[in-house]
Amino acid sequence: MSATEIDYYELLEVERSADDKTIKSSYRRLAMRYHPDKNPGCGDSEARFKQISEAYDCLKDPQKRAAYDRYGHAAFQQGMGGGGGHPGGAEFGDIGDIFESIFGSAFGGGGRQQARRGADLRYDMEVSLDEAFHGKQTEITIEVSQSCEPCNGSGAEPGTGKRGCNMCGGHGKVRAQQGFFVVERTCPTCHGRGEVIEKPCRSCGGEGRVDKPQALQVEIPPGVDSGTRIRLSGKGEAGPFGAPPGDLYIFLHVKRHKVFERDGTTLITRVPITFTTAALGGSIDIPGMDGENLSIDIPAGIQSGKQLRKRGAGMPVLQGRGRGDLVIEISVETPTRLSARQKELIRELQATETGDECPQSKGFFDRIKEAWSDLTE
Repeated sequence: MSATEIDYYELLEVERSADDKTIKSSYRRLAMRYHPDKNPGCGDSEARFKQISEAYDCLKDPQKRAAYDRYGHAAFQQGMGGGGGHPGGAEFGDIGDIFESIFGSAFGGGGRQQARRGADLRYDMEVSLDEAFHGKQTEITIEVSQSCEPCNGSGAEPGTGKRGCNMCGGHGKVRAQQGFFVVERTCPTCHGRGEVIEKPCRSCGGEGRVDKPQALQVEIPPGVDSGTRIRLSGKGEAGPFGAPPGDLYIFLHVKRHKVFERDGTTLITRVPITFTTAALGGSIDIPGMDGENLSIDIPAGIQSGKQLRKRGAGMPVLQGRGRGDLVIEISVETPTRLSARQKELIRELQATETGDECPQSKGFFDRIKEAWSDLTE
């Protein structure tokens, strides 16, 4: 009995609602069971192996599976869609297929297709602000599809090869007539390659690639920020059947720091000072990101919210020269635990105040008096 007479889902022993992972797992299990190498001289096993391979070739492809779910085996029989042409006509619903047939390569047509490169992958990495400042080299391990070593990515069992596709005659395209149009699309059996594998590789099941962990060295340069993207060329998913691999993109996320906030290359910190330092002036020491102490001069009479700037004490410029600035925002702290002597000294100070010592307060209350006088006149 040929595979075209048996339901593909029954051949692979899965439900019609099975996901791609379940179908792939069942195919590999059955392929190992019926592989000719495990059953030498058994014609039934060899026939069964070809049947499940044909079924999996259909169900692993989303478009091909959708056509099969809708039309069954008729979707891949000659003349499907209303006409002749190359054997293996299938359902055509994309207007781009008609343009491709009429205008040729200008719309992507023109013979068998080359295998597409592997997919690009994304990896999210979190780094501290200190690591973003100094940069670092680290190692990551990711699970990724890599080229199968036994078959060298070809998908064919070592010592075997490929043959021309019977469905498209090795053209990589199938045609069918719809009304006045002869439409052409990629062959659903060989996926445009024009050839099929006679004996799939036992290690990869004919995929040409296998999933396995890969350790990679990543160089993080100084000055990176959240959203910075590092590209590792050729470290993405392996391409099918020996095609080039995709790229791996590492997206960085910088963790919040306990002391510093960041705005580009500018670092910002809020520093509380005593009211005596605010009144008389002085200096404070702040540890910088490079480990050096920074001496900050506090001018006499400074107010809360005033910002002081230290040039060249911020973050490094990514892939450039120099550093940004450090901004120190002052917060004047009012004392809450005073001794009796300290309170006495402050009362003496209060007794000598004339109002000119605090021009902002004096100006505010003068405006209040003026506004009140205007209301009472």
